[in-house]
Amino acid sequence: MTDHAFRAPKGTRDIMWPDSARWRALVELFADVAGSAGYLEVVPPMFEHVEVFQRLGEATDVVRKEMYAFEDKGGRTIALRPEQTASVVRGFAEHRPALPYKAWYAGPNFRYERAQKGRFRQFDQVGVEVLGPHDPHLDAEVITLAWRFYERLGLRQVRLLVNSLGSAEDRARYVEALRAHFEANLDALSEESRATLATNPLRVLDSKRDADAELVADAPRMLDHLSDDAAAHFAAVTAALDAVDVPYTVAPRLVRGLDYYVRTTFEFAAEALDAAQNAVGGGGRYDGLAAEMGAPETPGVGFALGVDRTLLACDAEGVFAPPTAAVDVFVVDATGGDEAVVLADRIRAAGLRADRAWDGRSMKAQMKAADRSAAAVAVIVGEDEKASGTVTVRDLRGDGGQETVDRDQLTDILRARLR
Repeated sequence: MTDHAFRAPKGTRDIMWPDSARWRALVELFADVAGSAGYLEVVPPMFEHVEVFQRLGEATDVVRKEMYAFEDKGGRTIALRPEQTASVVRGFAEHRPALPYKAWYAGPNFRYERAQKGRFRQFDQVGVEVLGPHDPHLDAEVITLAWRFYERLGLRQVRLLVNSLGSAEDRARYVEALRAHFEANLDALSEESRATLATNPLRVLDSKRDADAELVADAPRMLDHLSDDAAAHFAAVTAALDAVDVPYTVAPRLVRGLDYYVRTTFEFAAEALDAAQNAVGGGGRYDGLAAEMGAPETPGVGFALGVDRTLLACDAEGVFAPPTAAVDVFVVDATGGDEAVVLADRIRAAGLRADRAWDGRSMKAQMKAADRSAAAVAVIVGEDEKASGTVTVRDLRGDGGQETVDRDQLTDILRARLR
């Protein structure tokens, strides 16, 4: 048996407490923010027929290089989801919910790519998708939801970049203008960008290589190739962001890695992180995707935010810290353990988190376990307390003070202390 058989596969990891508690808290906070605007949770499958994700664009790295695709036992070609927008839209096309369809999601995706800080082969995202309206105010609502979520986390060093890719026709014209620009200077392009140019000229704009910097800086701007309708749409989006005081920077070189985007596109950069790895989320419009999945023509807009990178940004800014204690109360039972069974259950039923020691450990050992638990208080019961129907409540975080209270009043006293 190989040495790696009992280790997490490359690009994955176990998320242990307290990181797992912070993970769950982030998702719960996101659910609250999305729910405040009427978004309802959807849980798409973790794998789909490969054709669903081929709609992302055959020239994208996600489809060409990174997708986990395999043949199942029925001979069907299946892919683990590399993102969730396509799955959500496929679900919309299949079930045809009422419009506007406003959904939020959270969960893992899978891409075969080089693992690095904040990027794994199994990675989680939270996001929203809305299908139905063309309204540019909806684009602004979606962007604002993400911004408010970052605010709720406590992040203050996130920058919003916005751009427009225009209509499908605008984008096609722009791609040809880009192709002509780069092909006229082909010898000056890096080898990697020449390969990218052959399949997806837009992605050359993403190059961070020194050899490409000047050509990318001099490339045509998408905003100069917008139709009047697309330009008006983008102007309405930015005006709405101004109206709700969401700051943004217009980034004419901003493109997204998936081919389905049209019109509004946006990205969030955490400036507390290294510039090369600071994208924490983004999204845009994808007005033609639903029709490709078999639904009537239905506009859509949404975003996905990376959980790992977002939490790294929280660490860098010193906000949204993980919990320090797994429980609120630790029960110390010097009577042999039977009292702890009842007391711990009663405390948990009152909505508080409680733990206890096991295997008949000594009073001293139980108090050490209580300290290690980082609980706020210990509830101590010995033979005297058992006989008198009382317990001792000891402060474990402050001055160590304690009081003896009636058992029937215990849960009320604990709630008053801890809530």
